[in-house]
Amino acid sequence: MLSLFFKSLMKLLGWRFEGQINPDTAFIMAVGPHTSNWDFVMGIIGRGALDTKIHFLGKHQLFIPPWGWLFKAMGGSPVDRRKHNNLVDAAVQLYQQHPNYKLALAPEGTRSAVKRWKTGFYHIAKKADVDIIPVGLDFGKKCIVLGEPVRPSDDMQADMDQLLQFFRQIKGRHPKVIPDYRVNE
Repeated sequence: MLSLFFKSLMKLLGWRFEGQINPDTAFIMAVGPHTSNWDFVMGIIGRGALDTKIHFLGKHQLFIPPWGWLFKAMGGSPVDRRKHNNLVDAAVQLYQQHPNYKLALAPEGTRSAVKRWKTGFYHIAKKADVDIIPVGLDFGKKCIVLGEPVRPSDDMQADMDQLLQFFRQIKGRHPKVIPDYRVNE
């Protein structure tokens, strides 16, 4: 029932999906480009329309009263970016405990333009042995683009190049240059 509401809301807003996911497998979604608070709103609407439980991590300030309960109820977990937590191992443990676990993260880690992505999403996928699904929030086409899965290999640079190529085709709400990525820099 709730899925129908979100599908209707997407249609009302003029948005659609391009591509598809396999809801019966575990994966990590790399969602971007992250340029606006509207990314989160469209991501939640899209997730609801997919009718698949997909978890997310968010800055800890989102999880304080009065709205913290809502973000937790939506599948969110707080991250205190001021502390060096072992988030990769904690996330991998969630995949081990829940065979069809799904997690969505923004590789930029912020709405601001960045020169380099955070690589936690990649390391989580590699250690948990799950695919990375690139998800583009294309505000130009009003489309949530679900890309082809990328299985992390022993060549991180090639994998990152493939992901960046996908995101270079996506127009964020506030377009910015997708960063180049070099593993050894």
